Amino acid sequence: MREIVLDTETTGFDPESGDRIVEIGGVELYNHVPTGRTYHQYINPERDMPQDAFEVHGLSEEFLRDKPVFKRIAQEFLDFVQDAKLIIHNASFDMKFLNAELRWLGMPQLPMSQAVDTLAIARTKYPGSPASLDALCRRFNIDNSARTLHGALLDSEILAEVYLELIGGRQPDFALAGPSGRSTGGDEAGNWRPRPRPEPLASRLTADEQAAHAAFVEKLGDDALWKKLG
Repeated sequence: MREIVLDTETTGFDPESGDRIVEIGGVELYNHVPTGRTYHQYINPERDMPQDAFEVHGLSEEFLRDKPVFKRIAQEFLDFVQDAKLIIHNASFDMKFLNAELRWLGMPQLPMSQAVDTLAIARTKYPGSPASLDALCRRFNIDNSARTLHGALLDSEILAEVYLELIGGRQPDFALAGPSGRSTGGDEAGNWRPRPRPEPLASRLTADEQAAHAAFVEKLGDDALWKKLG
């Protein structure tokens, strides 16, 4: 059985109001075991980035400006997904955006029956308890320390672990291993850890802020800790 653990990042909450997808990440599972195959794409939304959205995922207009528009990656995305079950946390949100983007291009949409909502599973299994991805990581003792900002591929990798716990516990060989058996995000002992973003985000500091910081450190003298670490 082929499944894709999927996540998106967007400019907001409502595609019908002009919000767009800016990042898609997916992790392929076969019979609940990662194959090592992933999908990851940043997308130019062809619009501004609201500050509220930027504070969630850290993807700026400048960073996304040279990335492909959805039209350029739509068929590649569908080819990756095919008819696999889509494992998504709060599936109605991501499916709403994916199908809006596909509809605007006149392309086949993804049926809601193809999605498995891990948020709904968690709320059914643990009624009354927090069911966010971070809360479930705490419940299952899953390391999500790399998740300082939302990122589609990183969140998909974390959700893959959460999903396997929700359906009955992690497989003993769950290590996001490829065909060679080597972990794509762990250490030599096979302990899987979420990976950082494949492409680091540019610094949010402006040139004026960097200059002000340098002037401040200079006033601290030669024994300043920042000088020793720099």
